[in-house]
Amino acid sequence: MFVAKLGIKITFHELRHTHATNLLRAGVHPIIAQERLGHSTVAITLDMYSHSVPGMQEDAAAGVDSSLRVALGKLKGDKF
Repeated sequence: MFVAKLGIKITFHELRHTHATNLLRAGVHPIIAQERLGHSTVAITLDMYSHSVPGMQEDAAAGVDSSLRVALGKLKGDKF
């Protein structure tokens, strides 16, 4: 095994945490991550792993901003 040849010891828990973090960083919906991890609620998943994706708030704000600009542009007949 590659990891063993390097002398690195990785626990199952560390692999699980890395997998969850990578899922969220890749933009996978939190409910999919919750299902893969076997958490009973998405709140557990987000409580444990959302800190590892610091740009989530900014991404959400940008998405809402973009949607509002499109919607308002359609109402006014022009684009921002």
